[in-house]
Amino acid sequence: MFRRFFSTENDISLFFMRVILGAVMLPHGAQKLIGIFGGPGYYGTIALFTGKLGIHRNLAILVIAAESLGSLLLLLGFFTRLAAFGIFCVMTGAIYIVHLEYGFFMNWAGNQKGEGFEYHLLAIAVALGLMIGGGGKWSLDSLMGGRSKK
Repeated sequence: MFRRFFSTENDISLFFMRVILGAVMLPHGAQKLIGIFGGPGYYGTIALFTGKLGIHRNLAILVIAAESLGSLLLLLGFFTRLAAFGIFCVMTGAIYIVHLEYGFFMNWAGNQKGEGFEYHLLAIAVALGLMIGGGGKWSLDSLMGGRSKK
């Protein structure tokens, strides 16, 4: 089971999916964890999630961990499936808790109250691909579980 969890194809497309998803999610995690890029930081995020959004504190901590630590793990290609699962859960939750009411489209023109969920669907699709395929080429997972040649 351990070997299967870390196994991956020697696939460059999985590498690009992993690195780009990690790079896109890392600033969001940094906003929530350490308060850079205009974010509220750890305690501000906890207050926002538990207060305004009504999310349990432990779940808020998991969101922060998935976006910050999970992003770093994706960049390294270590525990790729677990990190991708965390981001999959965060993006699914974000759709249902925040973005569903605003429809599909992002607020490019600034004429709606909030943001739609199209970005979240793309992140979910990439996360699903990584959950299925693993970390791909140049991942630390491939050192742990082996890889097949593709």
